[in-house]
Amino acid sequence: MSGRLLPWAGVDGKPCYLVGDGTGHVSRLADQIESMHLGMAGELLDHAAELLAERRLTGEELHYLARRLSESLREVKRVAESRGARSPG
Repeated sequence: MSGRLLPWAGVDGKPCYLVGDGTGHVSRLADQIESMHLGMAGELLDHAAELLAERRLTGEELHYLARRLSESLREVKRVAESRGARSPG
């Protein structure tokens, strides 16, 4: 059995891992949260494309968008790392 990187951090910001066979409640919850992160990333990318196409963003709006995109990228990176560590070979 290997540890699974979970899609959330611990209280101190350090990565959380789950050791198990991947069939328990926490594994299913992690799967749901990973799906949510990926779905939200897609929606955010679509929204960003619309905003950037308008070319009327203020500096504050652009900064806010960049922060949200950065947060989303961090979440998606964690999902990719977790899934990569679990893939065979």
